[in-house]
Amino acid sequence: MRFGLNFFPAFRSSDLSAADYFAQTLRICERGDELGFDSVKTVEHYFHEYGGYSTNPSILLSAIAARTKRMRPITGAVIPAFNNPLKLAGELTMLDNISQGRLDVGFGRAFIPDEFEAFHVPMDESRARFEESIAVIKRLWTEDRVTFAGRFHQLRDVHSMPRPYQQPHPPIWIAAISSEESFTWPARQGYNLMIVPYAGGLERTSTFVKAYRQAWREAGYPPGEERVQMSFHCYIAETRYEAIESYKRPMTTYLEVFTEAVSGWKNTSSLSYPGYDKLVSSIASQTWKTNLDNRTAFVGTPDDVVEHIHYLRSLFGEMEPSMQVTFGNVSEAEAMRTIELFAQHVMPHFKTPVQETANAPIAD
Repeated sequence: MRFGLNFFPAFRSSDLSAADYFAQTLRICERGDELGFDSVKTVEHYFHEYGGYSTNPSILLSAIAARTKRMRPITGAVIPAFNNPLKLAGELTMLDNISQGRLDVGFGRAFIPDEFEAFHVPMDESRARFEESIAVIKRLWTEDRVTFAGRFHQLRDVHSMPRPYQQPHPPIWIAAISSEESFTWPARQGYNLMIVPYAGGLERTSTFVKAYRQAWREAGYPPGEERVQMSFHCYIAETRYEAIESYKRPMTTYLEVFTEAVSGWKNTSSLSYPGYDKLVSSIASQTWKTNLDNRTAFVGTPDDVVEHIHYLRSLFGEMEPSMQVTFGNVSEAEAMRTIELFAQHVMPHFKTPVQETANAPIAD
């Protein structure tokens, strides 16, 4: 079983500077790499304290790749609608080469109205732009010269550089949240799936994951080769009481900045985002307690988290937790304690001896 770290900056800028956040992230990743975590993921967002520190995942992931040996950097996710595919294809293959073939590429559609407005991209075009851009990027990665005439992009005899380190290209993941089409489309393309279960609830999301696996099989891909990564806030302490009490404040901050970022949905509607007009009230109604009650966060002792992961596997099948450990300005010391306890007391329940050996620290 694979385990990842997930750096989604969502905190008050008055509490932490950008420079300090990035330095903290790099130190945690260095230790996470030593402890045997398999991947590290970060996002692309703009303008808000919800994600806005991470406007280009490739920059932060390049720094992380330079300081780690095993963890696979994952863009979680880059947004094709806000990027020219020529530029995005080249940036990602730079990162693939810098990391010497450790890169996984996650693509997402975006969902915050302010971002679409600032980039002058109609929200109703987001899926079409998303699908077209991914098609262009794959061709740029796999073909020597590309000529393409699409709705949004036109290329003539373009040779993209650098070429991917991984052949034919890095593994592709698709971010999905709240519609069945968002889950079944990547399955039909043979792409892996990255999801945020607290946004849709465990039961509803598990139904979509089943649809993803069914669509994967129906498309002719080998059953069991699909991968599903799930993001969770994670706070572990020696006692359940300490973990819960310490989780309350940062999770409350996280939900506050999330609600602020999606407030544009109060005056927005889009056929491409059915039901998102209810997003503000849905997020605003969440609390640290509802997240615990709904089991969409890993909070407690290591034994509590072991039991939680067993429960999730019974609900979703094989999955890969990707854990946010610095949400809402959780301190570096608290985050380090979480990953140390996770590696020491949770991972051994799910890692095979082969995986443990592969992730053992290399002697100097």
